[in-house]
Amino acid sequence: TQYEMQSVEDLGLLKMDFLGLRNLDVITDSLELIKETVGVELDIDNLPLDDEKTFTMLGNGDTVGVFQLESAGMRDVLRKMQPDCFEDIIALVALYRPGPMDNIPRYIACKKGEEEPDYMHDMLKPVLEETYGVPIYQEQVMQIAQVMSGFSLGEADLLRRAMGKKIKEEMQAQKSRFLEGATENGVDQKNASAVFDQVDRFAGYGFNKSHAAAYALVAYQTAFIKANYPVAFYAASMSLDYENTDKLQIFVQDALAHDIKVSAPDINRSDVMFETGEQEILYALSAIKNVGRQSMIDLVAERTQNGSYKDIFDFARRVGAVGINSKLLENLISSGAFDCLETDRARLFESVKMLLSEASIAQNERKEGQSNLFGEEEISESRTLQEVAPWSPVERLTREFDAIGFYLSGHPLDDYRTVLRRMNVLGFEDL
Repeated sequence: TQYEMQSVEDLGLLKMDFLGLRNLDVITDSLELIKETVGVELDIDNLPLDDEKTFTMLGNGDTVGVFQLESAGMRDVLRKMQPDCFEDIIALVALYRPGPMDNIPRYIACKKGEEEPDYMHDMLKPVLEETYGVPIYQEQVMQIAQVMSGFSLGEADLLRRAMGKKIKEEMQAQKSRFLEGATENGVDQKNASAVFDQVDRFAGYGFNKSHAAAYALVAYQTAFIKANYPVAFYAASMSLDYENTDKLQIFVQDALAHDIKVSAPDINRSDVMFETGEQEILYALSAIKNVGRQSMIDLVAERTQNGSYKDIFDFARRVGAVGINSKLLENLISSGAFDCLETDRARLFESVKMLLSEASIAQNERKEGQSNLFGEEEISESRTLQEVAPWSPVERLTREFDAIGFYLSGHPLDDYRTVLRRMNVLGFEDL
């Protein structure tokens, strides 16, 4: 069409990007958990931007789950940089991309005083001082044009756009205007030309600082919560990834590394989503495979309304109306959710058909408004679980792995940890 080569701005339209960031949900849910469990109402928009715990954590590369800062490469850069101010986070968000990331070593070296910053000209020091002489932001391109060549803000913005488009004729016109303004400000033509060429090379991948700052603020907020309220942070993060077992495993390992206990699913303690205890995270029932979130909502609602489940038969009769099935029961059993009622998972597993029958009878009785002649408790006591050989530790863990997606209560190599340690075998998580 006739508008095919025109930009949104050329057509007189306003383009806006709205991003749905899950990390905003992590922050919101964390704040609610902190208020409920610790009694602290955090003003997330007015956090101190110099929190020592937060910057210590960032300097250690301890950023699993932190927005923008959790990749392996980013964590390595954080350890090398040792950020100590909010401006460092903004710069890192802008630099850690193909192209500008080549300047990261120089930024770090100048920050640590190992190299002298190159400001290209004395009058540009106020513009480049905050980034140690490394041009990072599009706003710096505009400021350089203003300071050195007397560009207006409008002219500076046109220069920024021209540098991004790389149209030869337009660039030549912009360079002539830049050199003319620089000469009027007493800058040598050769020096001004060198500055223009260097800024031009950078401008192709320059990042908008206001954009980087907005991202950096969300990164800092998530880092602050993790550093100061880690239990709430992990619970909120895991709840949002409850169907992603790969992510859950990473969070569990990270929580354990911070001496935070992650308890196995418990039909009488766990909630639908991950909840917090005293230095503890209660594993979510809905995070167990093939159980269905709505079914878990119903199970928890029944427990909340009528009290904890007394035994496995009490459970079966009370939740008959939920629509439980064999796969749901098997995975709840294999995950350890019924250990609080019966520790022998093998007996429970072999009794699934009996439990489903019990649930079905109770459901039919409720529909017909009948009650058993001898009462529910006597019937339950007359029932006994199947007598079978208990699962071996390895089989127990294997079935748990199938139900949860990773090993939670132990690991098949636990019995060999001492031997492996003596042999200096490196753990996978330490690679």
